[in-house]
Amino acid sequence: MDADMLIRTRQLHEAGWSDRAIRAAVAAGTLIRLREGAFCVPGTDPVCIAAGSAFGRVGCISALRRLGVFVLERAELHVHNARTSSRLPPLARRQRRHCRRLLRQPHPDALAVEPLDAVYDAVLCQPPRAAIATIDSALHLGVLRHDELDELFAALPRRYRRLRRLLDARAESGPETLMRLIVRSLGCTVEVQVDIDGVGRVDLLVDGWLIIECDSKEYHSDWEAQRRDRRRDQAAAALGYATFRPIAEDIMWAPETVRAAVAGLLSGVQRRRYRLM
Repeated sequence: MDADMLIRTRQLHEAGWSDRAIRAAVAAGTLIRLREGAFCVPGTDPVCIAAGSAFGRVGCISALRRLGVFVLERAELHVHNARTSSRLPPLARRQRRHCRRLLRQPHPDALAVEPLDAVYDAVLCQPPRAAIATIDSALHLGVLRHDELDELFAALPRRYRRLRRLLDARAESGPETLMRLIVRSLGCTVEVQVDIDGVGRVDLLVDGWLIIECDSKEYHSDWEAQRRDRRRDQAAAALGYATFRPIAEDIMWAPETVRAAVAGLLSGVQRRRYRLM
């Protein structure tokens, strides 16, 4: 029996389980009861257990987070229920329900929707810039294929089609996408994942001289990582580049502060150029 899949009483009976054996397995913890007539095995993702207990599947940003796709962090669980469902129990606190018709029909016993449907709902549930970052991440990880974009944007409301031209699957993190959009809003040229001789690959290169590295705790918290980063910045400075390292937390939750910092760097350079003319 597979984890993250619903098991019905009928299936257990067909496999030779008696009602007594089912009750004993639940009591022993070798079978988890989701609701009347529905079970799963130990090791099933807790979010799948919660969604299955709510007569649904994990959907939207909750389904994508399970797959490692970037979404703006939210605590609530998103549950998809079939449109034909009736007498659904009220959701627990910090849970959200989706009941639209799915684009892709998952396995009847799957406890999560298909990735394309998760991306569709995540676009509608997040601000536009976060939606772009989610699609970038899904493409980069292979969770969403490039040939599925036509289907995705044909299904989305027309106003979302303008987002497609802003996608870039080369982005290696959600904050990197969000930073790219911040820079674009300043009217700058921005290159993604640029290799610089003597420095290595950098996240973003703005107007040909400003390197932006989107730092997160996961990869830059220990001293060894910080020492490596500072030596890269030193090598870049020797080549005439400046480096700006906003932290992912600020990019996600204080974008105006980060935007002001980049604008200040750019205007400072412009003022110096003006004085030299």
